[in-house]
Amino acid sequence: MASKPDETRDGVDLTNLDQPLFDGAEATKRDLVDYLDGVHERILVELRERPLSVIRIRPGQPAFMQKNVPKYTPDWVKTVPVWAEASKREVSYALCDDRRTLLWFANQRAVEYHPTLVRADRRDHVTHLVLDLDPPEGETFAMAVQAAFLVRQALTDAGLSGAVKTSGAKGVHVFVPIDDSVSIEDAAAATRAIAARAEKLDRSVATTAYIKEDRHGKVFVDSTRSGGATVVAAYSPRVRPGTPVSFPVGWDDLDRVTPRDFTVRTAVAQLGDADRWADQLPAPQSLPEDLLEEGRAIPIARVIAMHEGKRRKRAREAEEKATEEKS
Repeated sequence: MASKPDETRDGVDLTNLDQPLFDGAEATKRDLVDYLDGVHERILVELRERPLSVIRIRPGQPAFMQKNVPKYTPDWVKTVPVWAEASKREVSYALCDDRRTLLWFANQRAVEYHPTLVRADRRDHVTHLVLDLDPPEGETFAMAVQAAFLVRQALTDAGLSGAVKTSGAKGVHVFVPIDDSVSIEDAAAATRAIAARAEKLDRSVATTAYIKEDRHGKVFVDSTRSGGATVVAAYSPRVRPGTPVSFPVGWDDLDRVTPRDFTVRTAVAQLGDADRWADQLPAPQSLPEDLLEEGRAIPIARVIAMHEGKRRKRAREAEEKATEEKS
């Protein structure tokens, strides 16, 4: 027999609202539901019409990413089939287009919301370039901020502009809206070029090295978020201590904040009536040809890393074999 819901909103039964969200969350499931409901108009702008992956967390279990919607998903949750080349199967992604669907996900303990950069009806076009700035292990958010300012300068030099938000973890995301004249391949090329230009501005801070051991304590300017990739949405909570959220921050305020300033318990009050992300995002832009040409000549980081990883493995095996033969 199903337990009685604690309350119902928009036709969605909400249960176990006073349970802790996860260990270290400093928040309950009610806090998650109230937060997502409080920002639903803003976050739905980021989620609508985009295939959605979520990170859920069940009591006492590790967090997991859910792409394929479960069999018990209500029939009013819109879905879209997407062929997954890696697993050679069709995945049924949710489209979180309305408050009711968002509340259903919240009741499923979906904490993080990762939409694709493409819309379901235009999978040949990404709507944004994304630079994901990830500081090295043990370093602070302040280092990611330094790299963000390098990206901003690289964009300015190219005649472009972007908006910035905390990732909700320890990094920073820079989003650059682009018009629909840009192919997925050219968008990826432009992202690589911007990352390379940011790295050249200060090699002591930023690196485009995909292999961790080659980063040498620098901020990784990740240019691989393209095509069918996902990025955590603005306003999405994160499965991190204190349950911070990915929060839009003005460029002038970026070096005055920390990710912990914005959590599911504090962020709504800081927003007031504003939609900071919509207010900060520039209009879609066309990309300069010189940026595209530069990016087309830069190899894809994952491919380079794969080949380099294989080369290093062969070198290690050869060295181990030589050592064995000597002993």
